[in-house]
Amino acid sequence: MEVIPMDHIVSKLIIYGDLPKDSILMELADICKQTREKIQIKDEREKAKTNDEREKAKTKDELLTRIYHQVKRILIVGTDYGFDKNLWHNYLTFLLMTDENPFSITCEKIGANDGSVNLFAKNDFKAFKALFDYDFTWIEEELGTNCFSILSNYKSIGKPELMYNKNVSEKVLALSEKLEQAKDENEFFNSVTNFYRDYGVGMFGLNKAFRIQSSDDHGVVLHPINNMDQVMLDDLIGYEIQKKKLVDNTKAFVEGRKANNVLLYGDSGTGKSTSIKAIVNQFYPQGLRMIEIYKHQFKDLSTIIAQIKNRNYKFIIYMDDLSFEEFEIEYKFLKAVIEGGVETKPENVLIYATSNRRHLIKETWGIEMM
Repeated sequence: MEVIPMDHIVSKLIIYGDLPKDSILMELADICKQTREKIQIKDEREKAKTNDEREKAKTKDELLTRIYHQVKRILIVGTDYGFDKNLWHNYLTFLLMTDENPFSITCEKIGANDGSVNLFAKNDFKAFKALFDYDFTWIEEELGTNCFSILSNYKSIGKPELMYNKNVSEKVLALSEKLEQAKDENEFFNSVTNFYRDYGVGMFGLNKAFRIQSSDDHGVVLHPINNMDQVMLDDLIGYEIQKKKLVDNTKAFVEGRKANNVLLYGDSGTGKSTSIKAIVNQFYPQGLRMIEIYKHQFKDLSTIIAQIKNRNYKFIIYMDDLSFEEFEIEYKFLKAVIEGGVETKPENVLIYATSNRRHLIKETWGIEMM
């Protein structure tokens, strides 16, 4: 059976077709194209009874180098997220899980409804099915490598959970196995859209907690916190009344009912920060996510909220050990968000803070001597 060129398959993508040119999939498609052209040139030279061995070897080495670079990139992603068994399938699954486009974000909110866009989606899933079933034998034989065979039958090294994101790993492996068993684009469609509906898409669909970092264009980027403590509220001894209030408030929040911002205050070591982490762990399956922000980043609060306000998740913006000296002005950014400025705080965002002080702004009293 003739193998459909990978670049031809990728060129048919519509919804998922805007991948960067330097992405692994696009690079591999280009390598396959270059290798195919190399074979055609070689055949033409054989017909003409001419052959430049040095040029042929150089071209082969260059293609091998490019392939090994992409294989290394797959291995790096696989190590970070605990891929196993078939790393090529895991990588393609990871692409589908993290591609935020109008179709995937809509499915995140309401699932897969009837609409013409489904025809475009199924076109893309037919292409992804072809990529799942892609036979790399021809390029391995042409370039003298077995790297894709190894990736397709991979046995990962066992490692502690702290070394990779287990939560992401489990989701990737489970969906990858479903897609491997899909008979056609319709079953592919059902599996992917069900995942979007149940877990969401992109980094919010895969991770519980995030911290922010300034980007080169003066914006902010959310980075997943891969190894958050797996503590639960039952692990904390005492404070039953406080824990119940925290649970009740968070439960109301994730269920779309009225809920309050929260300040947990008390002495150091009393479990304030641990309680917040436990709440996120408990309500993560219901769509709760946490974004940790530090005092010097409060100026970015509006930018962060703009990124998350239309997503189908509930977000806790978490501020640990919060307090202000009288000369600090960062509290004004926080005050504007809580009290509402021109733009009101969206209903899917709450602020949870911890502090050693009940009164966050330190005040000093002076006595004027008469």
